[in-house]
Amino acid sequence: MFMPVLSGLIVSVDAFFIGLSLGLQKNCKFLYLATINGFLLGLCVLGFLLAGHIYEFISIDTDIVVGFMFISLGLWYIAHYFVSEYIKRRKGCIQENTSRKTIVLVGLVMSVEAMLITMGITFIFSPGATFLIPLTVAFAHFAYSALSFHLARTRRARRISPVVSHVVSGVALIVYGLMALFVELGI
Repeated sequence: MFMPVLSGLIVSVDAFFIGLSLGLQKNCKFLYLATINGFLLGLCVLGFLLAGHIYEFISIDTDIVVGFMFISLGLWYIAHYFVSEYIKRRKGCIQENTSRKTIVLVGLVMSVEAMLITMGITFIFSPGATFLIPLTVAFAHFAYSALSFHLARTRRARRISPVVSHVVSGVALIVYGLMALFVELGI
């Protein structure tokens, strides 16, 4: 029971940086973040229920699939940030304040990602997966993003470089992928 909760806490670290980036936007309110996380909870529960049914049809070991999926996602997340920053600098783009459409898009992406995380954790701990998995993922996302949203409204958070958030989020996904592989290898 401890490992699914720990897994949910580890892979939800990216929500800290999403909350931070939204908190730095003047037109983003805490109500937006709470709404995003309410939707996220619904998708986490849906992901848990879907994963329970899908698990029966997967013929290969799900630990290996989930492990490589999260490692690939973490590496892609880090690489995507550096490539997009390189392209922005070459084009001379200036960062603007985030629009409400962008905030909604960030919320949707964060929610779908949390659903996939829930499914991955459920696959690893199936058939003994419990309802703690979607609850942990959803509430960890809310706690991390709410804390960082609040910190972003202070002066200290403005000194955090965007590269830190992307690298830490990517590394958290990679670490979880390695944990999934270690479960399979018995380490």
